[in-house]
Amino acid sequence: MTGKQRAALRKMANGLDTIIYIGKEGVTDSVIKETYDALEARELIKGCVQQGAPLDAKSALTILCEKTGAEPIQFIGRRFVMYRPSRENPRITIE
Repeated sequence: MTGKQRAALRKMANGLDTIIYIGKEGVTDSVIKETYDALEARELIKGCVQQGAPLDAKSALTILCEKTGAEPIQFIGRRFVMYRPSRENPRITIE
């Protein structure tokens, strides 16, 4: 993925609500499944690592991307953004 494509996705993610939360148990199987389903439905999602979690945003983003086949787009503070085109119904097109 090029820097221009990543910048376009960051711009799209700016107005998104956070839908994935990493809590004190870290990245569990249920969080991975929820993330996978959210990526299939939305393609571009925003997550947050809550206070007291054993991971930082970069670590959580790396683990989730490995497990779901997604691309890391951005992490700032405790928030992160990831992207994966939907396998059945891709909606976001990036040049």
